[in-house]
Amino acid sequence: MSSLFVNPKDHGDRAAYDAVLTKTLEHHEVGLVCLAGFMRILSPVFVRAWQGRLMNIHPSLLPAFPGLHAQRQALDHGVRIAGATVHFVDEGVDTGPIVLQAAVPVEATDTEETLAARILIEEHRIYPEAVRLFAEGRLHVTGRQVSIR
Repeated sequence: MSSLFVNPKDHGDRAAYDAVLTKTLEHHEVGLVCLAGFMRILSPVFVRAWQGRLMNIHPSLLPAFPGLHAQRQALDHGVRIAGATVHFVDEGVDTGPIVLQAAVPVEATDTEETLAARILIEEHRIYPEAVRLFAEGRLHVTGRQVSIR
């Protein structure tokens, strides 16, 4: 197993970086791109090129609390259930079709850190499951709906 880092600072603007990233992924015959903690917005061209093969994990039950600081948003809104979502990436921020979700109860004593730690456990459970389902060819996207066969 090997890894490769494509440094965005080496490629100027977002479009140039996304072009190099696409070329690199294609060269290595990547079938699925899995984002985790990837805090950059990808260009629409990149997202369209990888449509249906680009997954992300987000620490909320989307569509609630997209973007940054999902746990803080959940606590500020007083929700009783938070969680994690694996979704296919589209051109919006955390708006793509939902693959899997896991619920996590919010405790009265929770802080952002304690809630995030419990959500992370579920993220580590459902993301590999979503990748497995993709690899088995069991995920089918119709519009915004993902069915598992």
